[in-house]
Amino acid sequence: MIRGVWLLFLCCGLMLPGVALSHELLPGYLELTEISTHIYDVIWKLPIQRGERLPLSPRFPDDCAIRGNLETRFQNRALTYRAQLSCQTSLQGRNVEIDSLRSVGTEVLLRVQQLGDSDPQMILIQPERPLVVIGQRDADAVQTSALTYLRLGIEHILLGVDHLLFVLGLLLIVRDGRTLFKTIAAFTLANSVTLSVAAIGVIRVPGPPLNAAIALSLLFMAAEIVRTWQGKSSFTIRNPWVVAFGFGLIHGFGYASGLAELGLPRNELLPALLLFNIGIEIGQDIFVFLVLGLKRSFHQLEIYWPRWIERLPGYAIGVAGAFWTVEHTTALLFSGG
Repeated sequence: MIRGVWLLFLCCGLMLPGVALSHELLPGYLELTEISTHIYDVIWKLPIQRGERLPLSPRFPDDCAIRGNLETRFQNRALTYRAQLSCQTSLQGRNVEIDSLRSVGTEVLLRVQQLGDSDPQMILIQPERPLVVIGQRDADAVQTSALTYLRLGIEHILLGVDHLLFVLGLLLIVRDGRTLFKTIAAFTLANSVTLSVAAIGVIRVPGPPLNAAIALSLLFMAAEIVRTWQGKSSFTIRNPWVVAFGFGLIHGFGYASGLAELGLPRNELLPALLLFNIGIEIGQDIFVFLVLGLKRSFHQLEIYWPRWIERLPGYAIGVAGAFWTVEHTTALLFSGG
């Protein structure tokens, strides 16, 4: 068992530095608003990941050029560029490409508002398809607002390890189905509340303390898992839905950052918030059903693991929580809060 635990520590030590928290997996955002014939206001939000600027840049048709000065500012873990783009002809039916998107692996949300169009066009530019055609509405392009925000919500949680590890911790602590339903429902309700108030700007939590708090929640969960192994009781074990609700409020702020930092227009924020939230809950439910399904399959097939293997998920939560707590507490101290 000791050898297995040390092997886990070694693997986590090699892998965790390259793993981003879910609210660090931000998409880029490109907004093109036609203000006069063939003249566009451009907003380009470039995520900052682990203190580094992602090497992404939009590429427009050759007859388009930036007019005037390029405004640059840093806000909410992203560099925001503002400029005016002048083209000889309309962008309708023409290509826009995001350079280096394939190698970086993130996505870019493109919003295009043409003169005379009542509804903007939304396109989720994906790494495997970094070039899109403005105005093209084929079945292969992810373009509708509903699908875009829903997909972003699902990917935001499924690609982020921190929230999934916390949910996994709840699954390891809670044994009976009724209590598990109440616990997951409480976690969902809590993060939906803070996701909503944070995304619309009622409450803002800075990134460094938020990251540290989420990491501490994993460390706390790991300690409670150890208590269940030892046959001990605690407030968390007796009332897991209360603790899930409390920490769900914190995790909700992490969910919100993925949507709030896109800087969407106010009139689009509420429907985007609803769909993004639904996507998050779909992704969370997929994860819960997958874990429970695997557990049930092992039981029905009478597959029994050594105890140290059964406990590896709990150790993984503890190792990840400890690593991220140190990492983000250090970042918080050096950033001055």
